[in-house]
Amino acid sequence: MRTWIAVCAGLAGVSPLAAQSEAARLSERARQDREIVYFLRQPETHAFDLYHDYTEWREGQSTYLNVVRAGSTVSNPSAVILDTGEKLATEILRGAAITQAGIDIGQPAGPETEVVVIRFPAVSKGRSVRLRISETYTDSSRYGLRGDELVWDRAFGRPRNAVVLPYGWYLTVSSIPAAVSETPDGRIRLDFENPRPDEIAVLLRARRR
Repeated sequence: MRTWIAVCAGLAGVSPLAAQSEAARLSERARQDREIVYFLRQPETHAFDLYHDYTEWREGQSTYLNVVRAGSTVSNPSAVILDTGEKLATEILRGAAITQAGIDIGQPAGPETEVVVIRFPAVSKGRSVRLRISETYTDSSRYGLRGDELVWDRAFGRPRNAVVLPYGWYLTVSSIPAAVSETPDGRIRLDFENPRPDEIAVLLRARRR
């Protein structure tokens, strides 16, 4: 698969950007290992905590970038190498600071653009590093109360995604099939598998118990 992508990227008339996009689309979904878990705070806050796990295996890679989607704000980022427990330095860059730092996020950085930057020791040849990144987000347009109902309306692009409802809420509807379970502390958890190369639009509703 990697050989085929390299050949495709070199085809005459294919721009570097288009080739990069094709390479991402043709990446084997079964080998992607990014997992994310959302822990919803009470909906009045519009806030949720999350962690996402990620394995970096590319030789020389030493930076992880998490571009915050428009409409959300991020706070309290932290990161750790799961293999060793080592804590990593993190920073949030906004607007012009992204360009000034020489960071390429794959798109133009506007005044409202936010990116979480995490640096780790460069990956050596034949090795890998497993990272866990934790953050808190606020997103009033996609998470909150609608009347007396909790409403969560966000798209998931990763292969494995999970949402844990706030304590005291039960699920009434989900637009996408999920495995529903109860956590040890009595919260409802939904696990989503996304085998598609694009996003799944997850709309959840819940009510107070």
